[in-house]
Amino acid sequence: MKSENKENQTMSASKTAHAPNSLLTPAEVAAAFRVDPKTVTRWAKAGKLRSIRTLGGHRRYLEAEVRAMLSQIATDDSRLWLAHESSLSHGL
Repeated sequence: MKSENKENQTMSASKTAHAPNSLLTPAEVAAAFRVDPKTVTRWAKAGKLRSIRTLGGHRRYLEAEVRAMLSQIATDDSRLWLAHESSLSHGL
């Protein structure tokens, strides 16, 4: 019984330790970006998005990095929109 409690404590501690760095599957990342999961895999192969491999060889992505990439895209999009609006208002 003591060994079971130790195992449960270890598992609980490891789950808590990884909570800030949650891992996402390619499908979850794809849903966030509204792209196909294969696109996410291509991004990882191209070095645009860092991936971690599980013991089974599956890719996982750090949620914090995915969120940062999403916010960067949102910032870039808003800058483009503002530049477009500015050019329209100046008759360019």
